[in-house]
Amino acid sequence: MHYGETLKELREEKNLLQNDVAKELDIQGKVYSQYETEYAIIPSKHLITLSDFFNVSIDYILGFTKNKKYSNKEIFDLKIYGKRLKEFRKEHKLTQEKLAKELNTTQSVIADYERGRYLIATPFLYTICKKYHISADYLLGRIDEPKYFN
Repeated sequence: MHYGETLKELREEKNLLQNDVAKELDIQGKVYSQYETEYAIIPSKHLITLSDFFNVSIDYILGFTKNKKYSNKEIFDLKIYGKRLKEFRKEHKLTQEKLAKELNTTQSVIADYERGRYLIATPFLYTICKKYHISADYLLGRIDEPKYFN
C-alpha cells in the first residue's frame, strides 16, 4: 500500500519517535513500528487519527495525492461514510454482492459498512480508492471535494 514511508517522513518532520506516535494512537511502539514497515496493516481508525495528528489527508498518507491536506476537512462520521459508500456503489452500478466479490468478502460485510455499523477495513478502502480513483477522505466523509483524483 506504500504508506509506511510517508508515515516515517511525517513523524521525522515533527522530530518524533515511533513511541511518541504510538502513544497518540494508544498502542505499543512495536505495533506502530509495524505500520511504518508495513509489516502490519494500519487500521482505518488509526489512519483517521494520524491524518488529524499530522494535519494531512488520508489520501496523502495512502499515496493517492501529493497534496498534503484539504482545506475543507470534516470530522469523521460513520453515518456519512456509510451513505457515501452506498452512493459510490450505486454510482458505479455495483450490487453489494458484486462489490463484496471484488473485495473478497461477503455481502453482509458490505451491508454493515453501508449501515455505518463498522469502519471499512483498510485493504478494502485502499482497493476501492485505487481501482475507482475515489478519494478515501471523500468516502470517509472527511471532505466534500475532490471526490475523485487522477
